[in-house]
Amino acid sequence: MGYDFRNKSYINGILIALNVITFLYLEIAGSSQDILFMVQSGAVFAPAVVYEKEYYRLLTAVFMHFGINHIINNMIVLFALGDHLERALGHVKYLILYLICGVGSNLISMLLNGPDSMVVSAGASGAIFGVTGGLISAVIINRGRLEDLSFKQLAVMVALSLYLGFTEHGVDNTAHVAGLLIGILLGMMLYRKPRKDVDRRENYYEGF
Repeated sequence: MGYDFRNKSYINGILIALNVITFLYLEIAGSSQDILFMVQSGAVFAPAVVYEKEYYRLLTAVFMHFGINHIINNMIVLFALGDHLERALGHVKYLILYLICGVGSNLISMLLNGPDSMVVSAGASGAIFGVTGGLISAVIINRGRLEDLSFKQLAVMVALSLYLGFTEHGVDNTAHVAGLLIGILLGMMLYRKPRKDVDRRENYYEGF
């Protein structure tokens, strides 16, 4: 009997692994808290993206983190929430949402800061806020609950995360908000409510 991967959230596990592997590589090759090294390694740096056309930075930065606390905090949230959304959307749609939210939030933040901004940014936060936004859409479509998640729980989590971001120095709050909004929009486009009730009725009539 074959193993059924359809309800297993392995994409989320792969994303977490990629983030951890990238962090370990950065620490071995240099230091994830060395700003110049992070720019050389692929963090978002507006002049490099705009004038040197190094667009890949918008993606590579999604898997880079500044220091151990940065990656631990992000991976805990991704581990707690990502599985739920992957089961709701499916593997391919989940990966698409994650990457678009990560790249999109970096792009919007960079554009708002301006092409000559000296800000260096990296991290999975925009993508993770996108995952949260996708879950908010799925929960709303499901009339307030998805598995063990409720709209109230997600709203409190988002409010607390944004509050902490706006009260701390060096946090890219623009990317957080952008990721959240992109995630909500993509969630509405990609999520389809399960047809359990419809299937149950069809099975009932087939019995006659």
